Amino acid sequence: MMILSPAPTLLVLLPGMDGTARLFRHFDAALRAQTAIITQAIAYPAAPLDYAALEAFVRERLPQDSPFVVLAESFSGPLGAALRADPPPGMRALILCCSFVRNPRPLLAPLRHLLDLVPFGALPGFVLRQALLAPYATPALQAELAAALAQVPPSVLRRRLRAVLETDASPSFARGSLPVLYLRARHDRLVPPANAMQVQRLAPGAQLADIAAPHMLLQAAPAAAADAVAAFIDGLSDPQALN
Repeated sequence: MMILSPAPTLLVLLPGMDGTARLFRHFDAALRAQTAIITQAIAYPAAPLDYAALEAFVRERLPQDSPFVVLAESFSGPLGAALRADPPPGMRALILCCSFVRNPRPLLAPLRHLLDLVPFGALPGFVLRQALLAPYATPALQAELAAALAQVPPSVLRRRLRAVLETDASPSFARGSLPVLYLRARHDRLVPPANAMQVQRLAPGAQLADIAAPHMLLQAAPAAAADAVAAFIDGLSDPQALN
């Protein structure tokens, strides 16, 4: 009698502020080297869309015929929250990476009306390195970040940042019941550590993995991130649901 191997787990990746899905390369390679997990990254259109429009865009592109787990990186946290609140068929769990379900910097909310004055296209590399990669910046990672951001018009980055400052998906997130893992970077300079605690309050039982990394955790520490993701998926309460 032939025994069939279980199908590999599918991990749907939702990108950070760049929205290009170009920055998952190292994390994807680490997963493939260590696990049977396969990935599907969803890139966002280079258009100034709000979270509601992006949610509709994502839902249309989710797998239709296989179970999956969603990983929402940084900017995509509110999208992950919306999916957890009203999960599509096949969704088994949510992973939030250096992310949030409501504005992680509420003191900055009043400044959202001044975003048109921010020269996104002219921000020096030093500023981006300090915010996203320090103290783990390397020339290769800096080049990859710059190449991804070069694909996104400044008007789109402004709209996405405005969406972050205006968002509060915590009520809907709290209504969800799917398992949650939060990947927290110990050296994150953008999303305060308290956001992980907030996620755990809203989703009792949510797991937390602390990783020595900057905000761009998946890019700077792909092997450690892959280990944490694999352990979470292996330990889901109903592992048969992923096969």
